[in-house]
Amino acid sequence: MGKTGFKKLQLPSLHLPFLKRQTLSIGLDIGSHAVKICELAESGQGYQLVALGSALLPPDSLEDGALQNPEAVARVITSLISNLKIKNKKVAISISGYSVIVKKINLAVMSEEALEKHIESEAEQYIPFDIEDVYLDFQDLKTNTTAEDRTDVMLVAAKRDVVDGYLNMLRGVGLQPVVVDVDAFALENAFEANFGMEDNVALVDIGASKMNINIISHGASILARDVVLGSRQLTEQIENLFGVSFEEAEALKTGEIASKEKQKELETLFANTCNQWVTEVKRAIDFYYSNHPDETITKIVLSGGGANIQGLTEFFEKETDIPVEMFNPFTQAEVDSRAIDPSYLKRIASEMTLAAGLATRPVEV
Repeated sequence: MGKTGFKKLQLPSLHLPFLKRQTLSIGLDIGSHAVKICELAESGQGYQLVALGSALLPPDSLEDGALQNPEAVARVITSLISNLKIKNKKVAISISGYSVIVKKINLAVMSEEALEKHIESEAEQYIPFDIEDVYLDFQDLKTNTTAEDRTDVMLVAAKRDVVDGYLNMLRGVGLQPVVVDVDAFALENAFEANFGMEDNVALVDIGASKMNINIISHGASILARDVVLGSRQLTEQIENLFGVSFEEAEALKTGEIASKEKQKELETLFANTCNQWVTEVKRAIDFYYSNHPDETITKIVLSGGGANIQGLTEFFEKETDIPVEMFNPFTQAEVDSRAIDPSYLKRIASEMTLAAGLATRPVEV
């Protein structure tokens, strides 16, 4: 990691095994539809799930990853933390959308100090923002994919006004933001905490307003991108087509409510939306293969609230010809069934993935 001037954003510690982490932050995933909170504690060789929960946000609280109604978001967060009886004030959040640029660049191998100076002086050639308006961070992936004297560096730039909006909102309710991450890397952290550094995997998190894609290879992020296609558009289409409430549309989407009369029309809607998602994932995979033709992706791992759509796993598998599985970020965690209802955990697990990944982040002391 860079030192001076590079602390606002923190990329995953790709070279440090997660079992060495000692003090953890609260994972706080502020999405366009809901706030999700996860608290973990280290336990032996892994984690114990201490608390988790989700609360809906008022409409239009966020737009393109930026806060539009910080007061309303703050109220929801405060209420959720109070209801869950969470005492830890140190939180980790992640951001995404148009205000964040994630770019992998190939540079000559150099010392960390020299790399930091290079990034500070040359960043404008890599990002489309005014350098004075962003926070920068980087991670030397040490992949040396093209030659021994070259290395891949992951560069992240996030607009200051967007990041500061989150920091000020959180501090205003007495919380201490200690990590600002990127959604794709929070997703990666959650996966590695459960499965370690598997060979080549495509992680796909489908939220209400966006989809995060992160292709990782041997513990390093090779490709990370956000796509502005979420599950809310499908819910809204169901609402408009059948004249039902948002809640009914959600239930029809996930299969909680079955309707033979609506089945054919629902299948058409599902196919149209899911085809868009698959197209974007296949595009990312094709780009990955164009640079890594011999590194086969072994599976696609789906998460997020949108991944709960009935039949989505099978649809992705059929269209990509790659094994697909749903991700439960708590499969390796100790869970006290007396404190956390197993049926609730099963229902909410996949949409808690980003919060769980953030909750594995260590607190710097």
